[in-house]
Amino acid sequence: MKKTTLLLIAAIFLLPSFLLAQPGKIVGKWYTIDEDGNRKSLVAITRTSAGIYEGVIEKLLTGDPNRRCVECSGTDKDKPIAGMKIIRGLKADGEKLTGGTILDPANGKIYNCTMTYDKKTGNLKVRGSLDRTGIIGRNQTWLKAED
Repeated sequence: MKKTTLLLIAAIFLLPSFLLAQPGKIVGKWYTIDEDGNRKSLVAITRTSAGIYEGVIEKLLTGDPNRRCVECSGTDKDKPIAGMKIIRGLKADGEKLTGGTILDPANGKIYNCTMTYDKKTGNLKVRGSLDRTGIIGRNQTWLKAED
């Protein structure tokens, strides 16, 4: 009995922190919000088997739902925004996701990205920045969508 208890305690302490961290709560569907507080799009965030987080715009909620990314470059140029992967390469770093990028289809620019799940509100804090440290950029709050 004593050995079983010790093994259980040891297993809990050795459990990888990424299994207990908040980044897992980021997986799901989120509404992007504009400056006026209106829902702009629905983004689905997933975690790959390699532990990388990605996000795809599932649906545009304002304007022409069939509009294309005319400002984008490369393979995204003139592609439909709905269905476009806008979040790439994020990895769990403690209680946040870092090291990836986010595409703004409105201007075609790609920014460094950090995401944090807010335990108090259940919202997602998204920061797009020009620099890797996140000093020069802006924040958005995304709202959880019911699946």
